[in-house]
Amino acid sequence: MLLLLDNGSRRPAAILNLRRLARHLGARLGTEVHPISAQHSSRIPPDRLDGVPAQTLEPFLRAQVAAGTRSFGILPVFFGPSRAISALVPEVVGRVAAELGGFDVCVADVLCPLPAGEPRLAQILADNVLAVRMGPELGLGSGAAPDVLLVDHGSPLPEVTAVRHSLALALTESLGDALGRRNAVRVAEAVMERREGAAYDFNGRLLSEVLDEIGAAAGGAPRTLVLAMQFISPGRHAGAGGDIATMVARAQARHRGLDLRVTRLVGEHPLFVDILAERAASLMTQDPGCSPT
Repeated sequence: MLLLLDNGSRRPAAILNLRRLARHLGARLGTEVHPISAQHSSRIPPDRLDGVPAQTLEPFLRAQVAAGTRSFGILPVFFGPSRAISALVPEVVGRVAAELGGFDVCVADVLCPLPAGEPRLAQILADNVLAVRMGPELGLGSGAAPDVLLVDHGSPLPEVTAVRHSLALALTESLGDALGRRNAVRVAEAVMERREGAAYDFNGRLLSEVLDEIGAAAGGAPRTLVLAMQFISPGRHAGAGGDIATMVARAQARHRGLDLRVTRLVGEHPLFVDILAERAASLMTQDPGCSPT
């Protein structure tokens, strides 16, 4: 049984997008793919999810194992090795196995396993940036200031932050190649959340702070900046009505001349399902008992 696993959200749009991805992936593989969240999503009222309750990992596994299923393949919808994968999944599997007996679980690679990375993610991000380029006035590669801000959720784990750093470098190269000028585009980074204290400085700077700094430095002169969204689904931060949209509106109101353009999300690009399909195929290579079919 194949599971498409994300962290979970209390926003219906995130669950509906996970279901959309699961349908497309299932059609590609010729098998059912179950959209499951690690946590949170079961709190959404079903009437906001087309009448179908969201499912979270532990109760889903318990019900399936109790019904006789003994083999599961998990496709993580995570950019890096978040604790949901490294800690929560093993804890949940251990609890269910202790209660109902052992079963097999194979977990595919995250979306951007380091050090190899995932070139298609850089291509997706570059495509999304170039899609909001509305002619030469965007000024990609115009000077020392950032042209693009790569924005993610933020993580207290250095190995997850390292994924964003890697993607920022790859995005810089991809945009330079697309424009025919190597290293012409400057990509900076920002996060939506970080813990306080110098111990977490590795995680980066908050988006709100970076936008204010860039707007103030422009001094009212025209300044265009693309926010490249390193998010898979709409939720509390990304997408319509999210925190980023609110921050963008406030920053543009506060700093006249600041033109902020927000890209599509990674999970909305057609190549994203290609990545998931390859990860599903890798499960069979890991262990024939975890075949996605």
